[in-house]
Amino acid sequence: MSEENTNATPEQVFVIQKVYTKDISFETPNTPEIFREDNWQPNINLQLQSRSKSLDEHVFEIVLMVTVTAKVDDDTTAYLAEVQQAGIFRVAGFGDEEMSYMLGSYCSNILFPFAREVISDLVTRGGFPQLLLSPVNFDALFAQQQEQESASSETLQ
Repeated sequence: MSEENTNATPEQVFVIQKVYTKDISFETPNTPEIFREDNWQPNINLQLQSRSKSLDEHVFEIVLMVTVTAKVDDDTTAYLAEVQQAGIFRVAGFGDEEMSYMLGSYCSNILFPFAREVISDLVTRGGFPQLLLSPVNFDALFAQQQEQESASSETLQ
């Protein structure tokens, strides 16, 4: 006879069910004048944000929001590109801390290359030189966010 193992760890499951672009925005408020600039040395500002939403048991939508603003002369906006790259993920069998990491960092690491491609395409189609965003260390950003949340919760106590 076989014995039931009551201490068995649940099987860990990670499945990418769908990756899609949820929202795109591209603005060039100072065209065509911006194309007449002699010295194209834009200042690029990159902002990242992510959010997760439970869709079903163990199924989550993760949305990575990427905003790129290019300015010349520190006050003239050349372009503003915003992309919400999303994915539906099945994630199960992880502890609370691991689940927080999976939803807060791991999924964003998967979505970023897709968002990076969309941003590059938007900028090029807008008539500007190609923009290739550097890789992002979402693990470090996640750890930094966890430290800030921990510090703020200690302050409130």
